[in-house]
Amino acid sequence: MKKEQYRSVIRFLFLGGKTCEEIKTKLNAVYGNPSPSMTIVRYWFNEFKRGHSSVFDDERPGRPVDVITEEIIEKVHDMILADRRTKVREVTKAIGVSYGMAFNILHDNLGMKKLSARWVSRLLTVDNKRMRLSILKQCLELFKCRTEAYFAEFDKSYFSERLKKWQKRWEKCILLKGV
Repeated sequence: MKKEQYRSVIRFLFLGGKTCEEIKTKLNAVYGNPSPSMTIVRYWFNEFKRGHSSVFDDERPGRPVDVITEEIIEKVHDMILADRRTKVREVTKAIGVSYGMAFNILHDNLGMKKLSARWVSRLLTVDNKRMRLSILKQCLELFKCRTEAYFAEFDKSYFSERLKKWQKRWEKCILLKGV
């Protein structure tokens, strides 16, 4: 049962002229264990006695509502794209929100994380994946060319001599049983 429903019952019994103790015993008799405590019954009894007629809580001032708009998100995104080493404090000063709000925009809305002092996307887009693949292919081709060029500098006798030395070393190691 919702708390407003309990309060309605308390208000009904209050208007019927019952005392706090009588209201509490009736609530226990009807609802059993989940009924409100005596403190809550007294509180709402006194509220109704003071003239409060609503069973709902009054609005209270609380934490102000922070609004994250698309404009703010775009502004933060532009700042990060301009300089990936931007600090969260710089973002807070630029857009005028709290540190936590700026961090949430970066982390939740833009899907970025701080990696080696830079803000990077947590997930790669299709364009990022294509670019990454093309760069990796270029690197692979570069390594192949440079490897072939490196080994082309040496004469075949260089490698055959080295292989013979390795074979002798292997045989010696086997004879000495690794000692």
